[in-house]
Amino acid sequence: MYAQTKAIGPVVVPGVSISLTRRNLVAGLALIAGAATALVAADNADAETKQSVTEKSLYERLGGVFAIAAVVDHFSEAVVKNPIVGKKSKNPQLRKWHTKNLERLPGLKFMRTLWVCDISGGPFKFSATKPGTTPLGLEEAHRDLRISPSEFDEVAAELGRTLDYFKIPKREKTEVLSAFAAHKNEVTAGYKRS
Repeated sequence: MYAQTKAIGPVVVPGVSISLTRRNLVAGLALIAGAATALVAADNADAETKQSVTEKSLYERLGGVFAIAAVVDHFSEAVVKNPIVGKKSKNPQLRKWHTKNLERLPGLKFMRTLWVCDISGGPFKFSATKPGTTPLGLEEAHRDLRISPSEFDEVAAELGRTLDYFKIPKREKTEVLSAFAAHKNEVTAGYKRS
């Protein structure tokens, strides 16, 4: 059974004659609308993909492993010299570490570099020598140092000064300091127990 169609008018293409019906017209318009919708959706998806592709990770924005290692190296040396948390600290555990254990500093710099690379979205993974409660947890590595909240804040301030020394942009500096601050309770866990 065939539906009746009424010709609206002929479409003239040189050498071809096509009768235009309402059904053909509606079908053609539906095809055009569907194609337009698909193009708009594709454009939106492409725009979202470009935006996510252009948004680099903190690791990339910091300059990758070599730039992070340079910052960690400078920071680590500054902490050793810092009068509040370094060699002259009133905290006997910190003072001892920064005077009697400096042969371990190169390894600590390596571990700090891995930690920053991992937490900032880089391809390197940190594995704690003394695992905490999470893969990036720091409580066990710092427990015996009995770091007070104010000492933690001084180390954060030293990190901020190091980031300024390397002229790290404000956005990235804020993200690094926020990631560091997120572990304050872990780092100060030993102080709270004593």
